[in-house]
Amino acid sequence: MIKLRLKRFGKKREASFRLVACNSTSRRDGRPLEELGFYNPRTKETRLDTEAIRARLAQGAQPTEVVQTLLERGGLIEKKVRSSVVVGQKKQAAIREAAAKQAAKEAAEAKAAEAAAAAEAPAEEATEA
Repeated sequence: MIKLRLKRFGKKREASFRLVACNSTSRRDGRPLEELGFYNPRTKETRLDTEAIRARLAQGAQPTEVVQTLLERGGLIEKKVRSSVVVGQKKQAAIREAAAKQAAKEAAEAKAAEAAAAAEAPAEEATEA
């Protein structure tokens, strides 16, 4: 299977990446079938060979997650909602809902305590008189 992935090059701690097409079993920095672009994460510079990338995708090449986001930013493929995003959104919605219920419960308890205090105040005045 052909994969579209990043090949690291550059100095230590100053990495840049080449977008390459290679066999899925080959090493990360091994010899690629074809170089398709360039990505520099420090400057966010991206250069893509759009025709070659489209040809590889048409042949059935599978991009890695990072390459997929680069291609989505470049407008070469449609942006997909990943399953991890859906799960995260559900968790956040559940947390917000639980917080809203807790706040409503605390507000109801405070209102009940306030009503009880208001009911006790006239009773205390009546016993004093």
